[in-house]
Amino acid sequence: QVQLVESGGGLVEAGGSLRLSCVASGRTFSNYHMGWFRQAPGKEREFVAGIRWSGARTYYADSVKGRLTISRDNAKNTVYLQMNSLRPEDTAVYYCAAATVRRIGVSDQVSEYDYWGQGTQVTVSS
Repeated sequence: QVQLVESGGGLVEAGGSLRLSCVASGRTFSNYHMGWFRQAPGKEREFVAGIRWSGARTYYADSVKGRLTISRDNAKNTVYLQMNSLRPEDTAVYYCAAATVRRIGVSDQVSEYDYWGQGTQVTVSS
């Protein structure tokens, strides 16, 4: 089992920044690709960003490219999501997730992830 705990969400004005953190415990963190997803009210959960177990490559949804940056520190069992130039449409509950390394690339599919955090709310006001 892997436990994931997110933090760093909050209320911010459009154009502002937030940094989300997700701390993992339970198993070897570097055995997992990591992803950030988000879910807005009435919408399906969607992929935001992902990072390989080694941190060597990152992946982003088109809607966040150039504004959000995913990173990880395997020594601290932590994955981060730096969020800049936030927009009201970024408002959602943000979840981190862990996927057992089964292939080189990082999936953008919810079903490919084995463990999930409880989520942290991000609200961007206009």
